[in-house]
Amino acid sequence: MALTAETESRLYRSLRVASGAAAHLVALGFPAAVAVLARPGSSLFSWHPLLMALAFSFLMTEALLIFSPETSLLRSFSRKIRVRAHWALQLLALLCAVLGLGIITYNKHLNGKGHFVTWHGLTGLLAVLYAGGQCAGGVLLLYPKLMKNWTLAKLKLYHATSGLVGYLLGCASLMLGMCSLWFTTTVTGASWYLAMLCPLVTSLVIMNQVSNAYLYRKRSQH
Repeated sequence: MALTAETESRLYRSLRVASGAAAHLVALGFPAAVAVLARPGSSLFSWHPLLMALAFSFLMTEALLIFSPETSLLRSFSRKIRVRAHWALQLLALLCAVLGLGIITYNKHLNGKGHFVTWHGLTGLLAVLYAGGQCAGGVLLLYPKLMKNWTLAKLKLYHATSGLVGYLLGCASLMLGMCSLWFTTTVTGASWYLAMLCPLVTSLVIMNQVSNAYLYRKRSQH
């Protein structure tokens, strides 16, 4: 028996709520697991994986999910408050990422190792630089009059789209980090595959959220 449009809509909404809840759990659970593995404070390097996991798994994921109509933890608040929370989370994510990058750079310097010679290092550097540029670009949404030839709606759409690219870069950096010698010797077997699924889950949820925002904007134009 074919599903009615209303039933399909409810089913789709339920799936979005469930996937959003999973993203929240993964966003918090992954850095918590990394903290247990890295034991921050045990060495200078130990802060690097924790800070990067906090930046790209927890803070940045929550900053983007804050605009989800189904799974935002602040959906009962006004958009103005959600925008401010988004800004705060993104700035904290950038701070953690910059600190994580600085720590690993200094640690390699102390140990006489090369800088940014692996795909993980290069992708991580690009992700941090991109995050900085994305935060700077977000200023245009606060002062849209600076871009006279662009409507606010277009600025929001392009900011969300470019933000998705930056988020995927961060997730790619996390996944490449899980291929490093430190992680593969610490996490083995099924646990490694489970860890690799974490950035994939949050990426799929965020991509779905951004694509739905784009489709909503297209429908509203007609």
